[in-house]
Amino acid sequence: MLPLSTTALPKRIAIFAATFWEVKAVEAAFQPGIERCINGMPVLVFTAGSREYWLARTGVGPEKAGLVAARLLGHQPFSLAVSTGFACALITTKVGALLAGRDVVRAVGLGVDVCQAIEVPGAERDMVMALVEGANPAGHIGRFVSTDYIVGSASEKRRFSHSTGAIGLDMESAALGVEAQRAQVPFVIIRTASDLLDEDLPLDFNLFLRPTAWLKSVGALLGNPSSVMGLLRLRRQSQAAAINLTAFFKRYAAGISADGGAVGLQVDRS
Repeated sequence: MLPLSTTALPKRIAIFAATFWEVKAVEAAFQPGIERCINGMPVLVFTAGSREYWLARTGVGPEKAGLVAARLLGHQPFSLAVSTGFACALITTKVGALLAGRDVVRAVGLGVDVCQAIEVPGAERDMVMALVEGANPAGHIGRFVSTDYIVGSASEKRRFSHSTGAIGLDMESAALGVEAQRAQVPFVIIRTASDLLDEDLPLDFNLFLRPTAWLKSVGALLGNPSSVMGLLRLRRQSQAAAINLTAFFKRYAAGISADGGAVGLQVDRS
């Protein structure tokens, strides 16, 4: 009779990012992985120590994020689900700042009414939060709020900040949290700030989410030189956010010892 294997199964971490650029920022933190196909959906799988990191691109918005998360989290057990990418900061901070969320609320319509907070605790989530808390500035860990549209004005950002007490805003985390809760997978939000509380976005990016409005969007851009300058500024800010997102995931993967315990993780406080 052959002896039973004593090799422990790897812990699997599901990572969800909305856009090509956010996926690339996470991918840059790992050694080359392999592409898997889960029910027709491409997923990149990276191995680091005793963990596998399954990276899926969701597309922008809650509906797309929810569909992708349901397919991946329903495929097999995971120890943690991570909502990652860029976010709008709802606190006073710097571009590229790391923002970590334990729970998320979903904004209803165009107002600031919110649904009940979604939180899925667990040992793996607690380990990640302990790593972040040990190095991150006070106030950069807390609640997120998700909307179903892009919030572009500073005044509206401030309204969400005051009404929810959230530290960051995105479009996907609430939908991802719902699916993590449904699959009973611990859930955490790890994002970096690409736009700040007191600045307006240079364009109404919601137009680009509607296929029939692309010509109008391009026309508005070409007719307003200041929008072009604003886009260049946002590009620089997104690049800074991407660099810090890569740095976090490098430190996260390296900061977990082979036996699953946390070792020192240092995050740039600047």
